[in-house]
Amino acid sequence: MSKDNFRSGYAAFIGRPNAGKSTLLNRLVGEKIAAVSNKPQTTRHKIQGIVTSPDGQIVFVDTPGVHKPGYLLNRRMMTAVHDSILSVDLLVLMRDGSVSTGNGDKFVLDLVKQSEKPTILVLNKIDKIKEKHELLPLIEYYSKEYEFAEIVPVSALKGEAVDNLLAQITKHLPVGEAIFSEDELTDQPMRVLVAEMVREQILATTGEEIPYVTAVVTEKYDESDTESIKIFCAIYVERDSQKGIIIGKGGIKLKKIGTEARVSIEKILNKKVFLKLFVKVVADWRNRGQDLDDIGVYETR
Repeated sequence: MSKDNFRSGYAAFIGRPNAGKSTLLNRLVGEKIAAVSNKPQTTRHKIQGIVTSPDGQIVFVDTPGVHKPGYLLNRRMMTAVHDSILSVDLLVLMRDGSVSTGNGDKFVLDLVKQSEKPTILVLNKIDKIKEKHELLPLIEYYSKEYEFAEIVPVSALKGEAVDNLLAQITKHLPVGEAIFSEDELTDQPMRVLVAEMVREQILATTGEEIPYVTAVVTEKYDESDTESIKIFCAIYVERDSQKGIIIGKGGIKLKKIGTEARVSIEKILNKKVFLKLFVKVVADWRNRGQDLDDIGVYETR
């Protein structure tokens, strides 16, 4: 493409929890900027990942998995989904192509229909499907329900067909100059990215013991030392029993969480990191507006 045909704009991932949105975002951007877990509703912030190519620039918005609002936290997360749909140029509907269609999938599809926005359907997790022709009924179903700009099967985990997806997304953005400089990967401050990486390790380390009751806040980010960066993060839980699970016997789990998170942080910063984690018990934080403000899940309306 010539410079006159350079395209740029905002594209929002929407889909059910565990559709693979954060995994795909991290794969496309090439850095780990969104927490990835097999637990529902891992993403709480509208994290923007930026991909710049000779043909265009895509600013990705990663939204929370579409789910039934319960706590104030969940209601704010769903507000973030609706706000993203309204504010972007293109929707990228993520769908786990390896499972059958449920009510949740139909609800997300209804959001797309209501938006009437150009939408690319991404059928993810094709690495789990032995015979690719098994996707045909799913493609036929979605094709009848909405006029998608493109339907692209991918494997976010394996990186299969993601280059084609990038090309298709770029093609459907408006012609215009780049929004960010080409070396930028995200608009999120390092404090937020650090908290995301710590929370990802909490989810990975605690397995099924800790449900969706943790949050991480970077309370101190000190770059005054030229040799290393000192980071202090608070981990929010709702009960003393949850605090015990995260810390583990003799502090073994908290140490593992800190070690794994520090490795990820140092990889991005390319600098030695001193990471200190501590656990705070804050009862019912998911329903408390001030606590949600503290962790960065703001009221947007």
